Order: sequence, then structure tokens, then C-alpha cells
Amino acid sequence: MFEGNRDALDELDPGTIPADIEAALGDQRSEPHQTVASYGSGTGGAGPMFHGHGSRKDVVDKDTERYFRAVDRAIIAQFSKPSGLPLVLAALPEHQPVFRSLTQNAALLEPGVEGNPESMSAEQLRDASWRAVEPQYLQRLAELSEAFTTSVAYQRATSDLAEAARAAFEGRVSHLIVEADRVRAGRIDAATGGIVDLPLDDPEVGDMLDDLAEAVLRTGGDVVVAPKERMPSESGLAAILRY
Repeated sequence: MFEGNRDALDELDPGTIPADIEAALGDQRSEPHQTVASYGSGTGGAGPMFHGHGSRKDVVDKDTERYFRAVDRAIIAQFSKPSGLPLVLAALPEHQPVFRSLTQNAALLEPGVEGNPESMSAEQLRDASWRAVEPQYLQRLAELSEAFTTSVAYQRATSDLAEAARAAFEGRVSHLIVEADRVRAGRIDAATGGIVDLPLDDPEVGDMLDDLAEAVLRTGGDVVVAPKERMPSESGLAAILRY
């Protein structure tokens, strides 16, 4: 289990996600039930021929589905519900349709990453995962940028840091777009939302854009990071207000 963005992936503690079928099913794994019928001993007394129902393949498929359901439930409970983040499935091509047919996770994206993730380096996995996420990210960013432009006309949006900070600490920012790699040195007053510009060498200096994003998240807002060329403003931020 990993969490990351276009630049990096961090491995997460899997918690209760079962690592394999044994961990998920234990002694509850299915056993094939076989019906035996004899068609004679065959040439040279080779012994009876058998046919059965509940073949080994059927049992393996059944247990694989039970394992995938256990994984699905654990991911939803531990990661998807708490974070709300999109989920990318990295799995063998033959496992992709099986998992997708039974998942209850609305955060799972289409398509996923086809291949054995255990044979991929962290960089390969990051690159492949971002390719799966990028189309949805760009669409959402375009929608938010358009919403920001529309909201400005109704005085329900701002690109001013001081205004956005006050609104964020009052719980009035519903969506925030912040520019990647942009730093605004200073401090936001935790009590009032007022901003204090500080020199970079000040011991109390921080990145006010980071502080702003944290304040928006704490009050249930949505934060999206965008490259400079896709920002709908030139100030490093674009905030859409609830009221």
C-alpha cells in the first residue's frame, strides 16, 4: 500500500490488509469435492478414471475472490473512507477484472496499473500510477479553475492570501488551489487568521501557503496542488468560498 503524488510514493503500514490468501482465509480455505466414477481399469490395468465437480481451478478462483473481498473491505475501512483519495490498483492483468467486478470501493480508478507490482521499482510504480491518475486530476483541476473564475464575478472567491487566510480560519473556504513549489514566507496567526510576513532567516518563519492548505483541510475543504502554468491566478493561490 502506497500514498503519493506525481513526485514521490511513500509506503504505508498495511494494517489489517491480509498479505495473502492464507492470512485472509486461514483454515477456512475451500476443499475440492470430487465425485469418483470408474470407467474400467483401462489398458494394462492403469486404474480407474475419475471425474469430479468442484475442480481445483474452481476452488482457487473461489478463494481468490474471497481474498480480494477481504482486501477490498480492509482498504475501504483503513484508507479510502478516512482519506477520500483516489485509489489505483496495481495487479496482474488477469486479476484486474476479477477485483473490479467485486469491489465496493467507489474511489477505485479506471484504468489501473497492469503488471506485477513486486517486480516494479518504486520509481516505475510511481510513474505508472501517476499516468493512471493524471487524466482525472487534470479534469478536476480544469473544473475547479472554471469554478474559481465564475465565483470571482460573484465575490465568492479570492486570490489574496490575507483574505483567503481569514476565510480559511472562519471555515469559509470550500476549495483551494495552491501553486506547486511556491513559497510565501511568514506566519498565519492561529487565532485570527491574520498573516505576518517574515524574512526567510526568521526562526518563526514558515510557508503560509502550506499553513493555509492545512487550515482549509481542517475545516473540511478540498485542496488541489497545481503547476504554475495551470494556476487560474498569479498569486500562488485560488480560493473558492462557501459564503
